[in-house]
Amino acid sequence: MKIYKSAVNLILFTVILPFIVGNNALAQEKKQLVRLAKLVIDSAQLNTYKTALKEEIEASVRLEAGVLTLYAVAEKDNPTHITILEIYADTAAYMAHVKTPHFLKYKTATQSMVKSLELVETVPLIPGMKIK
Repeated sequence: MKIYKSAVNLILFTVILPFIVGNNALAQEKKQLVRLAKLVIDSAQLNTYKTALKEEIEASVRLEAGVLTLYAVAEKDNPTHITILEIYADTAAYMAHVKTPHFLKYKTATQSMVKSLELVETVPLIPGMKIK
């Protein structure tokens, strides 16, 4: 009987438990909202825009637990074309983010600077990958 219990425990801890934990982690990752924000900025206001964007991103990452990543890049040959990788813990975190004072300040301040904005919903190809 003791051998039987040991075998059951071995199966539980080496086969079944990792499967359950892995599926739970995968379910949590699927809840994440991941998107690209593609913007074109008025070239005459680019430096002012970048200052406002930096302030907003730093505040969001520092103050909001649900904001996992906001990473902005500009195209090398087209510096007015900016793409922001946005990763939120879930849709609720995103909805809370767009109501924060720092985000509303950014949206109001940059409204006239943004010539176009496209939000691209994405599906992570490697959902468990962590950004260092």
